[in-house]
Amino acid sequence: MPRHHRHLTRRRVRAAFAPVVACAPAIGVVLDFDGSLAPIVDDPATARALPESIEALRRLVGRVRPIAVVSGRPVEFLRRAVPVPGAVLLGQYGLEREGPGRSTVLDPRAADALARTDLAAFAAGARSEFPTLRVEEKGGVAVTLHWREDPAVGEAATEWARAAAARHGLATVAGRMAIELRPDVPVDKGSAVRELVLGAPGAVRDPGSALRAVVVAGDDLGDLPAFDAAAALVSEGYLEAAVRIGVRSAEAPDDLAERVDLVVAGPHGLSQALGVLARALGR
Repeated sequence: MPRHHRHLTRRRVRAAFAPVVACAPAIGVVLDFDGSLAPIVDDPATARALPESIEALRRLVGRVRPIAVVSGRPVEFLRRAVPVPGAVLLGQYGLEREGPGRSTVLDPRAADALARTDLAAFAAGARSEFPTLRVEEKGGVAVTLHWREDPAVGEAATEWARAAAARHGLATVAGRMAIELRPDVPVDKGSAVRELVLGAPGAVRDPGSALRAVVVAGDDLGDLPAFDAAAALVSEGYLEAAVRIGVRSAEAPDDLAERVDLVVAGPHGLSQALGVLARALGR
């Protein structure tokens, strides 16, 4: 039963975290960026995580394993926006990850698809067709069309993006007042959560490194698969506990509260919840 209180007290947050804290340090913390760690802004390039959230994550380093930020943003952006040494960065919904020496590793399936696609041409076409759109080119891996600054073009931009994707074998991902074109690879935040818990398909995993619990936080449509994956991993017996945190906003999906265990009020509410978790694990 989701716990979404008008006045969410620290005692209630501690109680929600109790089954996870009992599994320390074999806990994974998996967090969304936009709308969760960082407030939503008109210009995506200016978004930054709240300082209180960064402080809480730094306190969690070494007390949980791993701390992972799984976002639709490129890894290169996340390096700057989430300065937490030791955090695992998965960009483009898991198509990218940070590799050794701060390199960026792209899913080979996405690399194959991109070799046959000119995403820069899509970006240029979108700018020409919709001059008021904000067109975000994401490291040559995806293109996102944002209409927050001109909501009236949202429907037409969505139709244009879906038609372009169908013509060229791309996938579209709906977001908050945005739509993204990217390689048609079956990767999302749900598959990213499963891989963090179970390891990559076919990989040999050290039993001593197995996670016993996860905390997953997010606020948007793209986070729903992560919540569902966390719940499934518990029901399948791979995890002992999971706490799914929905970050509330005026633009959150209608069913967000039904897919989580705890609802907090925006990025500031999430930063407070992370602080409660850090203090509980520090005892």
